[in-house]
Amino acid sequence: MCFPPVSFTMMDRYSTGVPQMEWPALSPDLNPIENLWDQLSRRVEARSSVPQNLNVLRAALQEEWDAMPQQTISRLVNSMRRRCQAVIDAILYSLLALHTLTDTGQF
Repeated sequence: MCFPPVSFTMMDRYSTGVPQMEWPALSPDLNPIENLWDQLSRRVEARSSVPQNLNVLRAALQEEWDAMPQQTISRLVNSMRRRCQAVIDAILYSLLALHTLTDTGQF
């Protein structure tokens, strides 16, 4: 089986035995803090009184951050392996599909 040159570059990078991760731009799936910001925002919005100025908002954010269950943060951290693997699988699937299309003359 022959793969496009980009695959060899990727395989060469990972054959060193040192795991590397390139951080894709604009990829909230691989940026767990985005999930935490969303939860934090929802918690502040769910309060009985909406913060009316920056100081009150800062205090509300700090209170909600401090009240964020450690389990929530741990779950997000522990999900990173699965999230990264899903992205890698999607890239490899795309490369294989491109290779198949190229070999069959459909591309």
